[in-house]
Amino acid sequence: MKVRCLTGKWKVHFSSSPKENKLLDYIRAKIEATGPITVSDYMKEVLTLPHSGYYMSRDVFGSSGDFITSPEISQVFGELVGVWFFKIMVFSKLKPKDLRLSIHFIEISPHLCHLQKSKLCSDNTKEDLYGKTLHTKYGYPITWHPHLTNVPEETFSLFLAHEFFDAMPIHKFQKTPDGWREILIDFKNGELQFILSRNPTAATKLLIDGNEKRDHVEISPESGILLDDITKRMREDGGITLIVDYGHLGTKTDTFRGFKNHQLHDPLKNVGEVDLTADVDFQFLSKHVNGKAIAVGPVTQASFLKNMGIDVRLEVS
Repeated sequence: MKVRCLTGKWKVHFSSSPKENKLLDYIRAKIEATGPITVSDYMKEVLTLPHSGYYMSRDVFGSSGDFITSPEISQVFGELVGVWFFKIMVFSKLKPKDLRLSIHFIEISPHLCHLQKSKLCSDNTKEDLYGKTLHTKYGYPITWHPHLTNVPEETFSLFLAHEFFDAMPIHKFQKTPDGWREILIDFKNGELQFILSRNPTAATKLLIDGNEKRDHVEISPESGILLDDITKRMREDGGITLIVDYGHLGTKTDTFRGFKNHQLHDPLKNVGEVDLTADVDFQFLSKHVNGKAIAVGPVTQASFLKNMGIDVRLEVS
């Protein structure tokens, strides 16, 4: 059995003495060479470009970072998630054939891989962790992978995606009198800015639902592809998935934003120093699960924790 943790216009105004930003220079050069880029491409470059991407070289969590997640506040969250997985296995009679436990992290940041290792393992290695199997302080094998496709199959799996899908790249679309247009990012007059595509892009034709009623839509095809892979593994080998994230049921519109020092921040400013995120469309994800697995929810995190007995757990702390 394996546990996988799938851990108006904005403008940038330069001061009279702008600080050198190699990532911004790279994005500007890319735009100048190939034209305006999609928000999806922008997110991938800013968050995961080797050496200079937001997640690639720094500790972004905690009070000294840009945001705090539930497990950092209390270990109770993790305890109740574990209880949930156990209860689902017991009551649904989903029992793995192999009871040996191994842990697999899906993590694109080498820096965060080593941070996770320092919390879980006693090994002091400084080497690249991808593909290597170490052991936790309690003796369980643990391996890091850059993508789910690198994780071995043919075994019952528990998938936990905690605040994972909100960092997946999105495409943004705006309805106009001439039909749907994709929102792109351009570099003009020394600044990054949002613009509308002149014509429908390939993504517009492929992703927009003909029955869409909203005027502004955000869609993450990469999230759908990842969930397709997860449901395929569950269908073939057995498994359970829990997704915990900020989200909605296909009702919200413009949620793309940045966070820096625990405050909302212009997503096109201070490139590479700001976390980029968008609320997860659980209705979109449900469409990828429909007919392939049993989907329940979503429910609020407060409701989930209360139903799992957080009040009783806190009384005995």
